[in-house]
Amino acid sequence: MKLDELAQSLRDFEGIARKRSIGSLVKWFDEDLSTGNFGEDAAVIERGDESLLIAADGIWSKLMDADPEWAGYCAVLVNIHDILAMGGTPLAMVDVFSANSPDVCNRVLAGMSEAIKKFGVPVVGGHVHPDTVYNALDVAIIGTAQTDSIIYSCKARDGEDVLAAIDLDGRVHPSCSLCWDTTTMKHPEVLRKQLETMKRVGEQHLAGAAKDISNPGLLGTLGMMLEVSEVGAVIELEQIPIPEGMDMHLWLRMYPGMGFLLTAQPEHVQEMIRIFEEAGMQAAKIGEITGTKKLEITNNAESVVVWDFARDTIMGIGPVTCR
Repeated sequence: MKLDELAQSLRDFEGIARKRSIGSLVKWFDEDLSTGNFGEDAAVIERGDESLLIAADGIWSKLMDADPEWAGYCAVLVNIHDILAMGGTPLAMVDVFSANSPDVCNRVLAGMSEAIKKFGVPVVGGHVHPDTVYNALDVAIIGTAQTDSIIYSCKARDGEDVLAAIDLDGRVHPSCSLCWDTTTMKHPEVLRKQLETMKRVGEQHLAGAAKDISNPGLLGTLGMMLEVSEVGAVIELEQIPIPEGMDMHLWLRMYPGMGFLLTAQPEHVQEMIRIFEEAGMQAAKIGEITGTKKLEITNNAESVVVWDFARDTIMGIGPVTCR
């Protein structure tokens, strides 16, 4: 696929297009985007030296319909990622669950239970609708972080390097062609080492900004970071960690089982790579932050601008007040 075709396919990708409603929604709660943490993976409630992190995620109905058990598992996984991306430690979750049959109910709960055992983060309360005509699952999570160690996504700065850290040891999940499953087959001790990586990065103040790679895929997630940071980036596609035999077009739209994007000053890059590699993840510098407000991809032979945030948007939030 040519670069211009790849760029257009990303602009049209449903996992990215679904984010465009965010801006119009959050302005009902924070009109000038000055008081909340909209655009971040988790909201921050500062309490002196230690802060609370709060996040919530709803499971896409398409995934719930395709595989309720995997949907339950992912509901736990994605919330944990939101706390990790901020450099925090996840503590506990609550859920709101609607089910139209005992079978779906049991399958969702089996998936959630398996993820809880894997990651050691419990569900401590919530609400259930046992008799709805639809199936839906929403989970909220709370975590903690040292206030001066929190990693925001709105702090990417011109001149920083862009890193991708991803566990490549996995499989395409049989129920979801855009899910790279790296966690269901691993021992909890292995996974919990991976859970510690972002906390270590935060406590050592190595990263400028970070996000977990979510439904918009690697470049869509990066675009969200650039949009709120008011910067651009040049990304070298051949430097992106990718499973052997995987098609790049598919990989750029995939949700990885454990994956993060970070920015850092060049002198911190090797230490960050070492932290992730110690946990069994592959990490690499994949590009640089620029002051252009454009996300550009290159394969050395050619380059193309995917988004120009002087006129384009992913979330519709634009610049935010970044702490």
